[in-house]
Amino acid sequence: MQTIRFLVALSLFAQLVSVPLSASAPADEMAGAANNFLASLTSDQKAKAVFEVKDEERFNFHFIPRERKGLPLKEMTTTQRHLAYALLNSAMSQRGFIKATTIMSLEEILRDLEKGSGPARDPERYFVSIFGQPGPKGAWGWRVEGHHLSLNFTVMEGKVAAVTPSFLGSNPGEVREGARHGLRVLAAEEDLARQLVKSLTGEQKKVAVVSETAPKDIITAADRKAKRLEPLGLSAAKMSKAQTQLLWQVVREYVYRYRSELADDDLKKMEKAGAEKIHFAWAGGIEPKEGHYYRVQGPTFLLEYDNTQNNANHVHAVWRDLENDFGEDLLRKHYEQHHSK
Repeated sequence: MQTIRFLVALSLFAQLVSVPLSASAPADEMAGAANNFLASLTSDQKAKAVFEVKDEERFNFHFIPRERKGLPLKEMTTTQRHLAYALLNSAMSQRGFIKATTIMSLEEILRDLEKGSGPARDPERYFVSIFGQPGPKGAWGWRVEGHHLSLNFTVMEGKVAAVTPSFLGSNPGEVREGARHGLRVLAAEEDLARQLVKSLTGEQKKVAVVSETAPKDIITAADRKAKRLEPLGLSAAKMSKAQTQLLWQVVREYVYRYRSELADDDLKKMEKAGAEKIHFAWAGGIEPKEGHYYRVQGPTFLLEYDNTQNNANHVHAVWRDLENDFGEDLLRKHYEQHHSK
């Protein structure tokens, strides 16, 4: 009898976990986590953390070591920090969450390497900001940002409208001494693209490798609106099947920073816009520890990666939505339909 009950329970559980989550599930969980976090704050902390959804601060996108608006982890209690991490986890995939939190931890390594000669380094100088009122109605957003990390989310009418701009960086790109020797937070972003450029034929490289010298940083920098760059490089239409698969592996490494329900939708959007129109461009050396840059651009998106600073050991990697960064396109349409005279 106990065996039968166990098998019935196991069957019911399997049916439960096989049911796909609805499209609104990520937004619901973000709102729940955001409200849990807000409920733990004092009035003074809320004054730092909360902004109107239309506040220009929502577009104040940066990834350098500077002071920011928002509530820093440093000013939170232990409980509040746990709730802040829960909010971050509500949006990220497991590997995305690991990357983001490991990037925060690199501040301690930088502090040891620089011995006080650089900017203030602190793994708790990461700021949480909430824009508007989290919930199933209307528009709201949130951000987690600090040195080498800028994660921006827009939610509208109970659905996630945007997860970009999405910036991850790593300094050092590879930890080359000490207890954490060998750590490479953004290893896949580099290795997959290098594998792709090395797989190209001589004729393909003439098109894909656009310069022997890499730019000093990502071209779009921290621009509020991402520029549609010239589609340099080799188009996916001129790649072999194996090369195209590698190209999509690079794209997925950026998109699947986020939970699969969100990433799946974004990937479908990229494919629908024209997979054959995606271009891959490389600049700089193609061997490890040589300064290099690449970008992948499609009709609706842009990925940029640069590793040139600090003797090619300082990585910047960004994903921009050319149509809907900060959810601007969807928000504009929403307000035109529901709030215009």
